[in-house]
Amino acid sequence: MALGKQSDVHSIKETSVAKYLVIGTYTPDGIKGVLDKGGTSRVEALAAACKSAGGSLESFYFAFGGDDVYVTVDLPDNVAAAALVARVTTTGLVSVRTIVLITPEEMDAAGKADVGYRPPGS
Repeated sequence: MALGKQSDVHSIKETSVAKYLVIGTYTPDGIKGVLDKGGTSRVEALAAACKSAGGSLESFYFAFGGDDVYVTVDLPDNVAAAALVARVTTTGLVSVRTIVLITPEEMDAAGKADVGYRPPGS
């Protein structure tokens, strides 16, 4: 896909879903819940939540170390992502960090977009 015009940048956003990386850390009670009901129950619950927000769960991995879970989701927009993350965090059983992911094509379009930025001191 050839990009370059400002309208091309907008068309990418309008025709595709946004992808997010969600990194979660469970509280001790959250881990107890995972151990009690199993890891697959968390995948099923998050997949259903993503679907209800108009998106889908792409991947879900448990980890050990500083973070407990790495998840990638496709959602319609930042509002849907914020709503999903807010619901998850208000349980008090997991804290999350959310990172917006962009495709290489979106990065190409961003590099071609004229944003009229003026550096400090100019």
